[in-house]
Amino acid sequence: MIKLIFILGALVGVLAGNVICVRCLRPEISADIGPQLRLLQLQVDNLETAINLALMTGYAELSAAPHPAAAILPAPPASSASPTGGQQR
Repeated sequence: MIKLIFILGALVGVLAGNVICVRCLRPEISADIGPQLRLLQLQVDNLETAINLALMTGYAELSAAPHPAAAILPAPPASSASPTGGQQR
């Protein structure tokens, strides 16, 4: 019988706690969070733009720099433009 009283007391306590939480949190849950979401979206957009700018700047620097192997390779020989290399049959 004593266990039943403790269980019933615990259930009543949980129910009362839930009622208090619902009364306190209901205004916060139903509040308009649109302005905060718009502000967060603007911050995310600014961050995305900054990252894209940094990436594109890096790619532009890489494509503008000469390839290191280009200085090592010899120039092709200056021969005639025929596919056989200037040899006649």
